[in-house]
Formats: sequence, C-alpha cells, structure tokens
Amino acid sequence: MITVHRTRLLRGLVVTAVAALALTGCASGDPLATPEDTAAPESATIVVGSQAYYSNEIIAEIYAQALENAGFDVERQFQIGQRDAYMPSIESGEITLFPEYSGNLLQFFDPEATARTPEDVYAALLEALPEGLTVLDQSTASDQDSYTVTAAFADEFGLSSIADLANVDVPLTLGGPPELAERPYGPTGLAETYGVEVAFSATGETTVEDLVAGNVNVANVYTADPRIETEDLVVLDDPEGLFLASNVVPVVQAGVADEIADVIDAVSAALTPGGLVALNVQSTVDQLSPADIASEWLAANGL
Repeated sequence: MITVHRTRLLRGLVVTAVAALALTGCASGDPLATPEDTAAPESATIVVGSQAYYSNEIIAEIYAQALENAGFDVERQFQIGQRDAYMPSIESGEITLFPEYSGNLLQFFDPEATARTPEDVYAALLEALPEGLTVLDQSTASDQDSYTVTAAFADEFGLSSIADLANVDVPLTLGGPPELAERPYGPTGLAETYGVEVAFSATGETTVEDLVAGNVNVANVYTADPRIETEDLVVLDDPEGLFLASNVVPVVQAGVADEIADVIDAVSAALTPGGLVALNVQSTVDQLSPADIASEWLAANGL
C-alpha cells in the first residue's frame, strides 16, 4: 500500500510541475507579438457591403454568392449609402469586402492624384489606400464617363476609339450635362487630347434620347448605363486617358485578402464591360432581384 501511495504521489507532483511550466510559458509570451508571430486564426465571417445603387449591389451579391459557393460564411450589409457613409465601416474592419471603382476611390484618398489610365490608376490606388486595406484584381468592367455614339454612326465612320472621331467628315455635336462644357474632359480636353473639335449641346437628363434621335452625334454617357445595350450604343475607347479610369475593383481587409483572392479574382476576370451593362439591364428592364441576377451570372460563368 505504501508503494502504491508513493507512486500516486509522484504522478501528482509530475502533473503539477508540468502545469506550472505551461503557465510560466504563457506568462512569458510577448504581449506585443505581431500577427505574423502567431498562428493565423480560423476564418471568420466575410462581411460584404454595397452602395445604395442597384449596379453596385448586384456586384456585391455576386461576391457574396461566390464566397458562399466556396464555403465561406458571408454576411451582407447592402445599400449603405455613398462613399462618405460606408468608408468608415470599411476602414474600421466592420466591412470585409466592398465593390468599388478605382478612379473614384483613388480621388477619395488622394485628391491630387494625376493617374488616368486603368493600369496607372490601379497602381496609384494600391499606394494611396490606408493601412489595413488593399484591393484585389480589377475588372475590365467600369462605371465612368465616356464618349459614346450610336452603333449606326460607329459603323458608318469606322469608329472604335475617341481618336477616330478626328476622321469624321461631318460636323460633330457633343451632348452632355451643362457642367461638361467646363470639365477638363469636355470640349476643350477633347480638342487638346485627341484633336477633335466639337460643338456642345447641354442635353442634361435627355442626353441618351438626344443621341438616339440624332440631335447630337457624340454623348457623355456612363459606361455601365443599361441603355448602352437597349439603345444599341457604342462606348469609344479612350487610349490617351482623357477620362479618369474607374474600373470595378474589390477593396478588402488586407488580413483576409489572400484567403478570398482566388474566388474574387475569378469574378473580376469574368466581369466585362458589356457584361456589367447586361446585368444592369436585368435589373432595370427585366426587374430581376440582385440575388437572382447574381445566381444566374455565376452559373453562366462557371463560378
């Protein structure tokens, strides 16, 4: 009995010593250790946000469903408002992922930025983002100012870029909002950058209607406007960067960027300019919900 008692006593002392060593090890850990010094935590819920804008919400829903299809837990915070309303939530980490527009986002963080083309804007945006945020691959799809013509006019004069307007042998009239007359990408910028001289007509909210009716033959239209598809319009390429490029780009918390990059980069690669217009047509004309639009688009693109 004495031997058994001593054996149990020794076992108890060993367990006590091991526990003491473990506690000592925990107490001596570096309280200032950086995340790089510790094991990465298990994946948390990805919070996807969107603007109060149907086109942006559709893209956000595509992100959300793509992540869910890949096994991520996703929470949606949609229709938050415009950039001043939602950016604090992104910067604080409350929102994980948000579909943004490269040029506009760059100007938000760096109003003095001079980059104009998609590649230069993207590179400048990476530098301008605050610590803790980054962007994944940008899409070729955009939602920005453009110069647009009817398909018939483009076919008649062989137009594919703004530069081609210099070869048109009929008078050109540019339609757009009244403020376009004084914008750097307005008639003066068009002449200085591309050598294209135009008269100007302040068409305002009826710009597309005036273009289709032939009252103007060039118009300032946003590149994601669904009427580009429904009215058979052609957006002219802008190789010299007259307009600030504003491609669809996912802004994301840097800590989870690598974890979700494969999923979201595949979405960006598949989202084309015409594809974004078509999604918007499904919303404005077909009156489909963002969830249905996203589900159909992901299936059609094998995502």
